[in-house]
Amino acid sequence: MSQSENEINVTFPDQSVRVFEKGVTGLDIAMSISEGLARNVLAAKVDGEIWDATRPINKDVSIALLTWNDKEGKSTFWHSSAHLLAEALEALYPGIKFGIGPPIEQGFYYDVDFGDKTLEGAELEKIEAKMVELARQKNEYIRREISKSDAVSYYENKGDEYKLDLLERLEDGTITFYKQGGFTDLCRGPHIPHTGFVKAVKLLNIAGAYWRGDEHNKMLTRIYGITFPKAKELKEYLEMLEEAKKRDHRKLGKELELFTFSEKVGMGLPLWLPKGTLLRERLVSFLKKEQDHSGYQQVITPHIGHKALYETSGHYEKYGKDSFQPITTPHEGEEFLLKPMNCPHHCEIYKSKPRSYKDLPVRYAEFGTVYRYEQSGELHGLTRVRGFTQDDAHIFCRQDQVKEEFIKVIDLVLYVFKALGFEDYTAQISLRDPEKMEKYIGEEAAWNKAEAAIIEAAGEKGLKTVTELGEAAFYGPKLDFMVRDALGRSWQLGTIQVDYQLPERFELEYTGSDNQKHRPVMIHRAPFGSLERFVAVLIEHCAGNFPLWLAPEQLVILPISEKFADYAEKVRLLLADSGITGDIDHRDEKIGRKIRDAEVKKIPFMVIVGEKEQEENKLSLRKHGEGDKGSFELQAFVEYFQGIIKESLNK
Repeated sequence: MSQSENEINVTFPDQSVRVFEKGVTGLDIAMSISEGLARNVLAAKVDGEIWDATRPINKDVSIALLTWNDKEGKSTFWHSSAHLLAEALEALYPGIKFGIGPPIEQGFYYDVDFGDKTLEGAELEKIEAKMVELARQKNEYIRREISKSDAVSYYENKGDEYKLDLLERLEDGTITFYKQGGFTDLCRGPHIPHTGFVKAVKLLNIAGAYWRGDEHNKMLTRIYGITFPKAKELKEYLEMLEEAKKRDHRKLGKELELFTFSEKVGMGLPLWLPKGTLLRERLVSFLKKEQDHSGYQQVITPHIGHKALYETSGHYEKYGKDSFQPITTPHEGEEFLLKPMNCPHHCEIYKSKPRSYKDLPVRYAEFGTVYRYEQSGELHGLTRVRGFTQDDAHIFCRQDQVKEEFIKVIDLVLYVFKALGFEDYTAQISLRDPEKMEKYIGEEAAWNKAEAAIIEAAGEKGLKTVTELGEAAFYGPKLDFMVRDALGRSWQLGTIQVDYQLPERFELEYTGSDNQKHRPVMIHRAPFGSLERFVAVLIEHCAGNFPLWLAPEQLVILPISEKFADYAEKVRLLLADSGITGDIDHRDEKIGRKIRDAEVKKIPFMVIVGEKEQEENKLSLRKHGEGDKGSFELQAFVEYFQGIIKESLNK
């Protein structure tokens, strides 16, 4: 394309190319398309990097214009809102100091040092009002490149040691300030064009956060918030939050008597109650059955391992400082660790006897409990704990078997999601960050093969995918399944990882058809991930209304009066013989009260027995949330019940 020296080519996502003058901005480009688009553009993706929509472009580029409908657009909007929060805080509380203020998946936060003052929750409304007032001024977010010495001088004069700490780690020539209104911040950006895009503000809560996450540093005040370009969207979000409170797994876990915690046992160490244990065992049995069909062999490994085991695997070097500290024995120099992961143990099982190419693939599965030290402030119900059980499996295979095995694991993960009602998911292809290769172990060629196998397998299965650089494990790339629950929140459930590194570190071998020694490839896989976290997400997804096959109490038998207790027991035993579990409510209460209580407990079926049912050898049935289902002969009910389960588990 012929063009002058003052012109550049701009390539759009549909691969069309247009010519603009040098210095054109994303906002200018949007305006050239339509005024409506320009009103909604928040940022621009320029050659894969997110830029301010007002930043000049001086060379040929590819561009995507980002709005509120784009993930990166929302992230930019919330990043700018964090700066708006900081501006409001500085106006209301002069002399405060600022840590960091990033966007998060839903909203943003800012870590603030209020000195001797304690921020009260009642003050959030005043801060919100100030943010709205500043937003209406439509102040531009102005980017300025600044030398390190000038930046240091600015924050020395201001007396903000947290920004000075951040500056120590930055190189001269890479530092930028952003200013909006009367507030200036150290920031890489990008930001929205001006504050006027922010129309609705809600500060959600206050928490404590150690500076840089180090408990030896000062505790700062972390203020969480969220903003929207329309008041209607904030209203919908707050309604969703109210629903989320009702579904909170900690609340429902207590009400449904599934699990508890004890300070005497230790923070982050869940105790499973009988009903929760039954639910958990049903999940385990469900997956074990599928694993048996797929050729997995169950193994069991200890809860501790010699420190040398994790030094060999590389886990101690990467995570040792964040794990529980070594356990010493009376034997001098002997140290053990609480097991932080199962894979090194499985490597040793594989190594316990010679292997031939004809033996592969070897698939080991274990519901193994592992322990990782999480900061107390990071613990959260079952979603973030210090002891959890992984549905771990490791497949040892030849290189020519990797893609086939990977596809089989994808099939297993998708079956699990279907059986549990998770229909909205995206497969995240997690690869290396090419800018930080020091984070990873192993040979370049092995990584290239592993990454190619994952990309090809996901393509063949037709998965909806996104690719994230820098999200790979230190030993290999992975496929992470990001699942959206009933409230639209995203969770990482299920992971599959290809690993060429641990077989090398543990010197694993098999004898090939050429009679030479070869290294197997290792596939790590966990459809549930952590059982604890999976159960938490499942509780909130279905609001405690578990699929019938999984419910810890599948039914409750409600005798009209104690006269029918013997018949109720007869029904219970007959149903139990068919694998249908439930108790009898023998309380001296009216049947209406018993039904209401069973509804609150979310028990799927209520079996009512009285004089008529006893005479006819039948039962009357109510279904949770649906009401009366009529009268059933006992065997007919068994068939009806089993039909529901069969349909929900039908592949």
